[in-house]
Amino acid sequence: MMKMILAAAAITLSAPAAAVAVVGEAAPAFTATDSNGRTVSLSDFRGKPVVLEWTNADCPFVQKWYSGGDMQKLQADARKQGAVWLTINSGAPGKQGHVDGKAANAKMRAQGFQSTAYLLDADGAIGRAYGARTTPHMFVIAPDGRLAYAGGIDSIPSANPADIAKAEPLARLAIMQVADGKPVATPTSRPYGCSVKY
Repeated sequence: MMKMILAAAAITLSAPAAAVAVVGEAAPAFTATDSNGRTVSLSDFRGKPVVLEWTNADCPFVQKWYSGGDMQKLQADARKQGAVWLTINSGAPGKQGHVDGKAANAKMRAQGFQSTAYLLDADGAIGRAYGARTTPHMFVIAPDGRLAYAGGIDSIPSANPADIAKAEPLARLAIMQVADGKPVATPTSRPYGCSVKY
């Protein structure tokens, strides 16, 4: 019996602890390669609001936002407010939605992305650091580097574009509040969409 308990304890202790981003604390630092082969680090944008958007073009919940230009408008509006917008793909090779830089750039051109950069996170390191679970899953980082919002893009968990206008725009509100230097009224919410394909 004691051997079994010790074996279980050894297994538990040997498992790496998952450091997941926490609202109100410093956002996990990261460095990644973007779709053009450039190195991008979160620290490059210190002093500016940063929006992280997890994506998978094959996911109907992502398609809901891109098909009518709603995501592109949100990206453009955030950038007009001084925010940096990083679209992140944590899909592993061979999994749904995984792209290389060339495919990501083709998608961005075809759909008129307005994000600052498209980051390739094929090993899932950034996604796991933030606890990204769905596409889309949204995070807003304040200029001082604290995570100010984590959760859903809005309040209606559906893949129907008609629901966008009816929903509370949680991510948009968080971006506006951070850009205005105000506390985020709803700092966390439940994300919805397709699972991130780690």
